[in-house]
Amino acid sequence: MSLVDLVMPKLGESIMEATILKWHKKPGDSIKQDETVLDIATDKVDSEVPSTAEGVLEEILFKENDVVPIGTTIARIRVGAAVSSSAPAAAPVTPQYEEAKVVEEVPYQPTSKPAANSTGKPRFYSPLVLNIAQNEGISMSDLENIPGTGQDGRVSKKDILAYVANKKQGITQAVPTQVSIIPTSQPAPQPVAQQTPVVYQGNVEIIEMDRMRKMIAKHMVDSKHTSPHVTSFAECDVTNLVLWRNRIKKEFEKREGEKITFTPLFIEAIVKSIKKYPMLSSSVDGDKIIIKKDLNIGMATALPSGNLIVPVIKNADQLNLVGLTKQVNGLAAAARNGKLRPDDTSGGTFTLTNVGTFGSIMGTPIINQPQVAIMAVGAIKKRPMVIETEQGDTIGIRHMMYISLSYDHRIIDGSLGSTFLNAVSKELENFDPNRQI
Repeated sequence: MSLVDLVMPKLGESIMEATILKWHKKPGDSIKQDETVLDIATDKVDSEVPSTAEGVLEEILFKENDVVPIGTTIARIRVGAAVSSSAPAAAPVTPQYEEAKVVEEVPYQPTSKPAANSTGKPRFYSPLVLNIAQNEGISMSDLENIPGTGQDGRVSKKDILAYVANKKQGITQAVPTQVSIIPTSQPAPQPVAQQTPVVYQGNVEIIEMDRMRKMIAKHMVDSKHTSPHVTSFAECDVTNLVLWRNRIKKEFEKREGEKITFTPLFIEAIVKSIKKYPMLSSSVDGDKIIIKKDLNIGMATALPSGNLIVPVIKNADQLNLVGLTKQVNGLAAAARNGKLRPDDTSGGTFTLTNVGTFGSIMGTPIINQPQVAIMAVGAIKKRPMVIETEQGDTIGIRHMMYISLSYDHRIIDGSLGSTFLNAVSKELENFDPNRQI
């Protein structure tokens, strides 16, 4: 009989920690290999963690809502002994977290008082800290005034538990003030007014953000703070592409068992253009530009909740149109049904978002960090257009679409961004209407 460690799995190149959402097993339960033990969440996707061995769950080392670093042991499984269904169940092993009740903890007293949030910048709070704050009735204004001992002044679990313990004992935690020497030639700064709770006037409804919406909001703000965004626009005549798809879609579905949408056709054009301008598939590391040779194209996908997630088509340049279609449809279905794996949302080098799905004719998307560009396609509309022919100009009804490219101006100038966008436009406009599937 031996013990096997169940560790927090690696969930992508940029993911360093995950939050435990729910334990499906408790100590003393028998577990089969590959059976789901718990659900976890990152800032990209929720996922199930299967057992790596068959046996009995011996010990759980972390509670639900705990944030755990990748590679950390989260549970132990006893293997090598058969579990009889007729034998009485073994007494549950008390997990570590139950031995340390919050009321028994000694209030945390840091050796030097850390400063509360005085930078004016948005403060990051882990899901665990936010969960404790919600359960204890701590408002966001109170949370902002809790001194943090974590990295960059973040509020840690110890900080908020110390605040809760002091609050229950009637001890008010004052925000530390910094003492500085002010030259006599300069006027003393005026004291900062204490933040007062926001009062909403009129008939309002207050909706608490869910976990994913909070993470999306942070991701968007971080992207704007990281990359100076520039957006360029182009107009495409996609008549040949539209007519071709309308002509072959029934035959395609009958032969391949898949419905062909415009998305794989857009991705195909993007991949061809990135090969001409590889800087669009890169990232920035300090003063270095990292060009990604693997073309992994992310596609923004709407979830039933209204949130967006970006599954990634790996090595899209190595797939033909049938392969791209199967990948697009498979990932979209997995996103809608909550079946995406952590690997399905990692490693993207460029992102496509179809704002036309929701009726918009154009958009200014926000870059999906650490990428340097994202393209949006708008709704396809019939419009009268001037057509140049050898016999002269004429007016015709054409299928027109706006496309836009937001790019990181640190490394992509307007000339390169516009040239790339024009290249994608030409690929779509010059689509072969006689192409065979």
